[in-house]
Amino acid sequence: MDFIEVNLRVTPHFVDIFIAELGEIGFDAFVETDSGFCAYVTENLFDKTALDEMLQRYQGMVKVDYKVQKIERQNWNEEWERNFEPLFIAGQVSVRASFHERPEAATYDVIINPKMSFGTGHHETTTLMIENQLTLDHTGKRVLDMGCGTGILAIAAAQFGANDLVAVDIEDWTVENARENAELNNTTIDVRLGGAEQLEEEKPFDIVLANINRNVLLDDMPAYKAVLVPQGWLVLSGFYTEDLPIIKEKAASLGLVYTSHREKNNWVSAIFQSR
Repeated sequence: MDFIEVNLRVTPHFVDIFIAELGEIGFDAFVETDSGFCAYVTENLFDKTALDEMLQRYQGMVKVDYKVQKIERQNWNEEWERNFEPLFIAGQVSVRASFHERPEAATYDVIINPKMSFGTGHHETTTLMIENQLTLDHTGKRVLDMGCGTGILAIAAAQFGANDLVAVDIEDWTVENARENAELNNTTIDVRLGGAEQLEEEKPFDIVLANINRNVLLDDMPAYKAVLVPQGWLVLSGFYTEDLPIIKEKAASLGLVYTSHREKNNWVSAIFQSR
């Protein structure tokens, strides 16, 4: 069976939304690009009418351009390798697919086969989160990864020394992918389907990681704070530089103290500490 590639040019605000929408009409692999993302579906499941109807629902909200091409099955692995380049973050963390070789200089080696999930490390927010994680002591810590995607942040936390990990996401296919990636990395992670309600009656965490989006972070920050130990760390991303003041204001109202942040291409990851 051959594959259909749909290359979408779309603003980052809508990437996660469109990924979820396309997953509902048969697409089962996504790769980030500089201008948006590529979506893949087997030829027999491709429905251009359904694609156009989905995009039509967002007319007036966002500008979207796309082009379609057929990829022969024998070239699929080559296409994957062309689109998914290994990363080396902060001179320490290798992020690669299983078909890449481990860099000799890597202190940490995270293997991610993303399938339908975002979180290969190529997006600025994931890279910023990992860079901020590197500044925190994970040794023996209990860590929560909210909106876990591929599970990349939880897997990195395990390699940084955490020994009790919970990851949560609202998409069932993401949960499945995170579990597969945890197994690839010989890592034990309690991956759960759901949202902030999964934290009710949960025992405290030393570190909470949440790479989602501004509105979800603002809504769910009280739940994150409720499960943080005193002096625990909250690391957030998925928002823009102009959103940082409102994120800091919400955190302060909950008794969380801003400590630092990083920026890349107008994306931000910020660290807060519980008192």
